[in-house]
Amino acid sequence: MLTDIEIANQAKPFKISRIAAKLNLTAEDIEPYGKYKAKLSRAKTAELASRTRTARPIATSARLSETQAAPVPNGSHSLRTPAPRGALILVTALTPTPAGEGKSTVSIGLADALQRLKKRVVLSLREPSLGPCFGIKGGAAGGGRSQIVPMDEINLNFTGDIHAITAANNLLAAMIDNHIKFGNGLGIAKVFFKRCVDLNDRALREVRIGLGGKANGIPRTDGFNISVASEIMAILCLAEDLADLKSRLNQIVIGETSDGTPIYARDLNAAGAMAAILKDAVLPNLVQTLEHTPAFVHGGPFANIAHGTSSVIAARTALALADYVVTEAGFGADLGAEKFFDIFARKSGLYPDAVVLVATVRALKMHGGVAKTDLNAENLPALEAGFANLRAHIANLRRFGAEPVVAVNRFVSDTPAELKLVQKLCRAEGVEAVVSEGWGKGGKGCINLAKSVLNRIELNRNMNSAAAPLSPLAVPASPVLPASSAGTPPLASAPMGSSAGTPPLVSAPMGSSAGTPPLASAPQASSAGTSPLASAPQASSAGTPPPASAPQASSAGTPPPASAPMGSSAGSLRLLYPDALPLADKIRTVARGIYGAGRVTFTAAARRDLAKFTRWGYGRLPVCIAKTQNSISHDKTLLGAPRGYTFPITEVRLSAGAGFVVALSGEINTMPGLPRHPAAENIDVDENGIISGLF
Repeated sequence: MLTDIEIANQAKPFKISRIAAKLNLTAEDIEPYGKYKAKLSRAKTAELASRTRTARPIATSARLSETQAAPVPNGSHSLRTPAPRGALILVTALTPTPAGEGKSTVSIGLADALQRLKKRVVLSLREPSLGPCFGIKGGAAGGGRSQIVPMDEINLNFTGDIHAITAANNLLAAMIDNHIKFGNGLGIAKVFFKRCVDLNDRALREVRIGLGGKANGIPRTDGFNISVASEIMAILCLAEDLADLKSRLNQIVIGETSDGTPIYARDLNAAGAMAAILKDAVLPNLVQTLEHTPAFVHGGPFANIAHGTSSVIAARTALALADYVVTEAGFGADLGAEKFFDIFARKSGLYPDAVVLVATVRALKMHGGVAKTDLNAENLPALEAGFANLRAHIANLRRFGAEPVVAVNRFVSDTPAELKLVQKLCRAEGVEAVVSEGWGKGGKGCINLAKSVLNRIELNRNMNSAAAPLSPLAVPASPVLPASSAGTPPLASAPMGSSAGTPPLVSAPMGSSAGTPPLASAPQASSAGTSPLASAPQASSAGTPPPASAPQASSAGTPPPASAPMGSSAGSLRLLYPDALPLADKIRTVARGIYGAGRVTFTAAARRDLAKFTRWGYGRLPVCIAKTQNSISHDKTLLGAPRGYTFPITEVRLSAGAGFVVALSGEINTMPGLPRHPAAENIDVDENGIISGLF
């Protein structure tokens, strides 16, 4: 049996100009990087991305027709795209296991199948990180007959985007220490911003720098993130354009003074040089699948320690060029999909028209207690027990108003009885399950899945166009609970972080008081000044940080966004929590509502930092929870669908430029380590430059 890289090396890709022509792109619209890769030109990227910024509100008390679309006000993230615009298909998965789930493989196979059905389709995927390539995972460009190519180049250095992110990140870090050495005029007392490298290297988690005498700087403790967990990566993936990128770079909080005043990257005059390094990295990369389906591969934040989706720019570009865009969110739906809705969609206004939930028989059996060595044997009881994990993800997606199509990614060891049982169990949950064979058959093996997804898109649109107007639900804000609240009862018996009697946030679309338009449809400014980068780009106020004393709401006191449209009409999709909910309660909402936790605890340092971030004006930001990908919980040993456990928050970090607050739980680290036998041991290159062993 051929390996993935052997299959990829035997492929006969089209020249990239021919792939571009499929999208009506000319030679002037692309900047080739060799024969089979290209970046979209700056002018064409701006033109295409602007098409999906003219839209209507995503959340109002009444549905809007396409004819009611209005131009987006400068700086608003609150609007969605009218026709013409492609349908966005989000691919997510159950909780990953060492058995493998094949989310990228299914995404690529689905796109190839849509192309076989004569649909104009584009993939929008993340760039692989070198860390996992040389660590435990291997390559990340799909598998078998469903891959993007050139696979080896995509997995390794590609077009240099991640290297540029690393350089921009480390330039800022160098400028921080340089400023401290030459007098520290800003009075930097504590540095938040870390260096990064795109490799797994646990020895760099905590380091001492500036050693060796005065000439080498001021000694202090520092640390490294992996590049894909850098705030610069998140900024690039959430920026609307180069101007917005520069504005967000200015907003990075790099540290604080001794009296607790935040210090920004703009105070060091660093953003201009950083943006210069990133000027090409901000442009989407165009490649192809083995079946010559166009694919944008751009940005690569992890979903366990970052927000886990490819760039807003790539998504907007793809939606302007194609009738269907297939994208994915990293790891399981508890991580990637939750962050897709609550961070990516909240900020960009781009919501999926359909959601595909990938599952495998092997993973379900592992969640049911079967050892990896025994997965080839049929085991229906274990499969049914492990289905609890998939059931939890189905329920979680429904909390966002999304009705998934389950793609059962078939392995050669799966028996007909096992596949039928998965489909039966899905039917009992009211969900369609379709066997996907993209790994072995490419697009041909995903035709049935593609047809089911097309049917779901049409059904969503028909349901939404016929639906009655929304009935908004008022959700009062609740205070940050003190340390003694750690014993708050679980979701089943009490609302999350609110006073008694308040309905749980996840139980209904979130809205505002009757007749009040959503906050997201207007820039979040107060009479005191500019508010933080919670839900709007700062093109009109580049480099202006939120004053620490500024109110955290608009002057009108408008409540947060409620729900978002499914398909081309306003409809049932919704966010998990409103902007106005305190940060600690946002964390509780995700932990209890999505992860099944019974209680959420915070270290004293985490509580202090949440209060500090709120005092600085960042209380309206969404939260990005960093935890293990191997369990719905924070504990990788808890398989299936654990419930009622204690979910600990050990540390919180502010990503003001990206526009979210990171909360770390359990034994998670933003600098991974290598396994005992890293994948790097099996990777080689011959005298002709042909790489082997990537996967």
